[in-house]
This record gives sequence, C-alpha cells and structure tokens, in this order.
Amino acid sequence: MARRIDVHHHLAAPHLLPGLIDAGILLKHDAEAMTAAHALDDMDKGGVTTAINSPPAPPHAVIDNRDRAISFARENNEYFARLVSDHKGRFGFFAALPMPYVDAVLKEIEYALDTLKADGVYLMTSYQDHWLGDAVFAPVFDELNRRKTLIYTHPLSPYCCTKPLKEVVMPDAMIEFGTDTTRAIANMVFGGTSRRCPDLRVIWSHAGGTMPFLIYRFLKTAGIPVNAQKLPQGVVHELKRFYYDTAQASHPVLLTALKQVVGLEHTVFGSDYPWGLSPTCVAELEAAGVLSADEMRAIDYANILPLLPRFQ
Repeated sequence: MARRIDVHHHLAAPHLLPGLIDAGILLKHDAEAMTAAHALDDMDKGGVTTAINSPPAPPHAVIDNRDRAISFARENNEYFARLVSDHKGRFGFFAALPMPYVDAVLKEIEYALDTLKADGVYLMTSYQDHWLGDAVFAPVFDELNRRKTLIYTHPLSPYCCTKPLKEVVMPDAMIEFGTDTTRAIANMVFGGTSRRCPDLRVIWSHAGGTMPFLIYRFLKTAGIPVNAQKLPQGVVHELKRFYYDTAQASHPVLLTALKQVVGLEHTVFGSDYPWGLSPTCVAELEAAGVLSADEMRAIDYANILPLLPRFQ
C-alpha cells in the first residue's frame, strides 16, 4: 500500500477542548472532529497511513502563565503518547513544550523524548514578543541541537499584530500566520541560530509562510555586512536546510515559488486537520499541476521518513 505521512495534524487532550473553544482557538465543530475515531476516518479517506499529532496553538492566557503552560504541554503529550500506543503505526507526535519558560522546557524535552518517546517537538513561531531563534531561547535550541531533534513549528496570532484590520472580516490566520512564520525563519537565519545549530531539522508550516515570495528581500538583507558575516554560504543555503509542509499551501503559485526558491527535496505533506481534510489536500496537490509523480511520492513520505525512525 502507498504511504502518506501527515506532519501537520492537530488533536488535543479531550478535557482541554472546552478551554480552547472558550479562548476562540477552536470552533465547536473543530473540537468535535478532534477524536481519534474522526481523525482515523479522515486519514483513511485521504490515504494517510500515519499522522504526527500536535496540539492547536495555546491561548495567550496559557502562554502567559507558567503553570498553565506546563500543564497544557504535559497533558497533551501524555494523551498523544497513549494514542501512539493504542493505534500502532497510525499516530506519532510532536511534543508540546511550555515555552517561554526555558527551565520548564528543558525538563519537558527530557521527559517527552526520553520517557514518552516523542518523534520530535512542537514550537510556535513566537511567544509573547520573542521569535524562534531569539537569544533568550538559546539553551532550548542548544539542547535540541545536541539531541538532533526534529522540530515542527506552527504560527499563531502574534502579540504584536492581533486583529490589526479593524474594518474587515479577516481571521488572523489569513495574513498573520504566514507573516509570523516568515518572521521566525528570518530570526533563525539572520540571528545565527540556524548556523550555530546545524543538527536541527526544522519543519515550517504552510510552505514557509510568505518567505518564498519575499526571497528577493531575504537576498538583499543577506548582503548587509553584519548578516553576510553570519551566512558565509548564503541565505538560500540555510533556507534549503529547513523542511516545509504543504498544509494550506496547495496552490500552483505557492508550490512553484517554493520549488524555485528551495526545491522540493525537503517538502512534506500536511493536511492541517481538522481545518484541512486529507482527501481535499491530496486532490488539491494533484490538481495544482506542479508536482510530478516522483515529487508527489517524495512529499507523501520519502522526504520525511528518514527523520521518523519509529515508522521506517
């Protein structure tokens, strides 16, 4: 049977769902879809053999409270580990971390990777007013680099720019998610974390946000002397080290831009379940007319499988 591995797949511990609804992270029908049974049904319809689970974005009230951040991460991680055990081969998980509380994060990395056997870790693109790659998170990235950890990232509504358009119906996800991903990529690259931590494997959601369309400006920024010193092999070299998922990105313009900027060797399949359904995502990728059969097969599983030893 053909394989398809979904790296962008959201579930959450059941008792946390009401709080996510109250915070506006989930609509009621999204929460109702976040059961193993519903997820497996969608996976079967879309030919997804394995989904790597991660929770939805934590509310700001969770990020801003140390105890709640620790509890949110631990409860989701233990729930995901049970799903892995209960549905052999169908689920993996990226461990949530109680960012921005570095000491607690280091403890959760140890527990999640060594005890729960997570397949990697899950990070938001920013926390409060700090983006991934910020110096305050250096101990986290140094530890993840030491462990050669696979990192899955996901954007959120950043503190700086929540609902900036006041006169239109425009969910933050439409613009701010892609922009926040790009901010985090820029911070990781131009801040030097990417080069300092060469053993990190980082997946950026939604085909890298707006990065493929801003490549000209990335190249110009890389020419600034202070940045050029940090990027002796150029900015594109660093961008090609990252991985990019196809969730909410199955448009021919976006796929073509990603292909031309970094190639498709590190592109991986993502559905964004329950906001995206896997049969629809597969059909859209195939209909885009950009991907060859070999490229589609690589995106389905071949590009990511070397990083997921549990499923090899």
